[in-house]
Amino acid sequence: MNQLIRCATCNKIFMKTSFDQWPEYDSVAGGSPEPYLEIAKNDFQDFLKNHRNHPMENLQIIEDSFVSEKPYSEPTKTSYFKATNGKERFVIRKSRERIEEPLTYELIRGDYSLKLLRLEIQAEEIMKQLEREWKNPPLPQSKGEAFLNLCRKILKTVDIDHLERIPEDSPLPLETYYKMDEVSLAYLLRNCRNIFEGREYKEIEAFIHRHKEDGALLLKATYGILIAESEKSQLEPLHVPHALKEKMMIEKK
Repeated sequence: MNQLIRCATCNKIFMKTSFDQWPEYDSVAGGSPEPYLEIAKNDFQDFLKNHRNHPMENLQIIEDSFVSEKPYSEPTKTSYFKATNGKERFVIRKSRERIEEPLTYELIRGDYSLKLLRLEIQAEEIMKQLEREWKNPPLPQSKGEAFLNLCRKILKTVDIDHLERIPEDSPLPLETYYKMDEVSLAYLLRNCRNIFEGREYKEIEAFIHRHKEDGALLLKATYGILIAESEKSQLEPLHVPHALKEKMMIEKK
């Protein structure tokens, strides 16, 4: 089971996993019968030696606090999660620049929040969907652009805090999709009468109802990670929990 450990003296972090004692392999030059040399490793023991006599504590990872700048499946990225020792809350920055490098963990005193960078319509997706569905005759380019401009006007009036977020995850963690609210949809339908008439209006009305829930008419929000660091607090000297101290003593033997 993974265990997040903090050195309270240096504020260094170690993520103890089942892979800490996996050996490394190096190629052997010459005519050796074995093409690779096995190199024994114990990363946790190395961490303890580097922080000998320093107080240690377990940190509890806060559930559902993970956020990443790139897709979670991307091996080389920077991501963040929150952890606590019961007295303070920390942000842990987890990163790796090259796939052959080990993951690094950095403790940040403070918290993070997600800041809305922009809210936009899916203009390209809307146009592609209109072209796929509107063929006989095709929708004039001018009317397609007029429809996009009408959708953009909605962005000036919506309050994102009152929009319904769709439950499906985006492939990009900092992108979120929202449904237009009923007032915005009514505005869109009403003003479409200034662009479309007769059969064309019936077509665009059906298009709006088809794609308002889970399609091209969803509004896309892009967020950024905002780190708020706090000043170092003056805590009393940390006492290592007995169970953790005993576990470390056993592992040192």
